[in-house]
Amino acid sequence: MPLDATDLTQVTRVAKALSDPIRLRMLALLAEGRDCCGLPDPRTRDVPGAGTPAGICVCEFQEQFDLAQSRTSYHLRVLKDAGLVSEEARGKWTFYVLDRETLSTALRALEQLLGA
Repeated sequence: MPLDATDLTQVTRVAKALSDPIRLRMLALLAEGRDCCGLPDPRTRDVPGAGTPAGICVCEFQEQFDLAQSRTSYHLRVLKDAGLVSEEARGKWTFYVLDRETLSTALRALEQLLGA
């Protein structure tokens, strides 16, 4: 069954999000989780509700990729707009989590589109 216009738009958003090496590295970091890079436990920061260390803080992306806050926010917004990450505000910090279901759905749609 061919993809409809909505599906094509979503595949296009995901493809755009995946077209940048920094965003790919951000997704890889999210997929591997906090242990991959020795990220600190959020409980060691002044983060409300940080009892469960889920997600990666925007400030940690800034540190990992040596990016300014505006550049980091831009890349995370592209990933969020594509539906690949979700965000959760915890006090003054924002944490990001990979949306594996959206990523999987988009990759299946891309396979269908390309006949793979």
